[in-house]
Amino acid sequence: MLYLLNNNIIKMKSEIQKNVKNNPKSLINNLILIFLLVFSTQNINAQDRVITTGVPFLLVAADARAAGMADQGVATSADAYSQQWNPAKYAFALDKQGFAVSYTPYLTALVNDISLGQVNYYNRINEKSAFAGSLRFFSLGEIELRQNFDDPANVVKPNELALDGSYSLKLSEHFSMAVGGRYIRSNLKIADTNTDAVPGSTFAVDVAGFYQSEEIAFNEFNGRYRLGFNFQNMGPKISYDNDQNEISSNFLPANMRLGGGFDFILDEYNKVGVSVEFAKLLVPTPQEPKLIDIDGDGTISQLEENTARDLNNENYKKINWVSGMFQSFNDAPGGFSEELKEFTYSAGVEYSYQDSFAMRLGYFNESPLKGARRFFSLGAGFKYNVVKVDVSYLFSASQVKNPLENTLRFSLTFNFGDKYDEY
Repeated sequence: MLYLLNNNIIKMKSEIQKNVKNNPKSLINNLILIFLLVFSTQNINAQDRVITTGVPFLLVAADARAAGMADQGVATSADAYSQQWNPAKYAFALDKQGFAVSYTPYLTALVNDISLGQVNYYNRINEKSAFAGSLRFFSLGEIELRQNFDDPANVVKPNELALDGSYSLKLSEHFSMAVGGRYIRSNLKIADTNTDAVPGSTFAVDVAGFYQSEEIAFNEFNGRYRLGFNFQNMGPKISYDNDQNEISSNFLPANMRLGGGFDFILDEYNKVGVSVEFAKLLVPTPQEPKLIDIDGDGTISQLEENTARDLNNENYKKINWVSGMFQSFNDAPGGFSEELKEFTYSAGVEYSYQDSFAMRLGYFNESPLKGARRFFSLGAGFKYNVVKVDVSYLFSASQVKNPLENTLRFSLTFNFGDKYDEY
């Protein structure tokens, strides 16, 4: 979030420098927008111990089906977009192969050239196994940089990408596991006369599991249980400096997803799926600085406070990514109650008719002390022959503005090849 706000501030400043000569009113309007952006950034920073990471685009729902159910997919039925949520689901895919593309506009209230795109492909090799790959590309559009308002523009195009691959295998008739690898490249650093602009790059792995029961007959309907987990984005920190030292590196958004769902199979045409999902960042919680009266005058000066905060930040940066994952379960300064606040949860409902039409609802909640993301989502899906189109829409329920608020997201899926039975 902070990366996006800062880059949009830069863009607005460059536009002010370009337009102020001919339109003085534009200076006032843009300054107001910059003030609002800076204020929202300060609000984010002011929240108690909010965990921030590098490459946060990895956590953004890139497909409209998951987005329509409030950013969840670890325990929903398998689809072409399972790579981001739970690649173990591919072993339960009903189609031999699938290809999918999606597009998500970002910060549409401010600009029209920031977006997240994704391409997915999977192939169910046989009854027991499948492999998949995907590419996610996050573009921050064009940013015009000027030293003076009448200088020629230096146009830069910051972007980030993730290239994934995974293999899933059924260990039993009802349970599968998967491993995934991910190459991450972040080209956000802007070169100047004093520094280079080396893109940050690293790798990460995912370990996931998925359980799907047989269809169970109840009195009024049939049903099916689903359970899933995914430990994702586990890997070394990302750095934008050549030395790759810990101090100048940022944690990846290592994340734990746990979820469960149940399908109410009402008849051969109508099905209602409900699911819940819990997630937690496996990243250390920032600690409160220990303020010390260095000069012994009985008061903590601003210099002493700044020194303590710098030291605290340096110690935080020194934490290794592996130990940081384990530390993340018991390092909240507020104890167990604060640890629980670091979990987000979401609930989703999906109604489908004849597997050709679907309607979706979802709700997502995050503690006000840990980011304050709260929103409702709507979604729909339409399938004709081998082509499926999904759309979703988000309504914020928080005082903190959501960058995807009032944004329509699209996904397109092509399924082809032989069909597999559910069981």
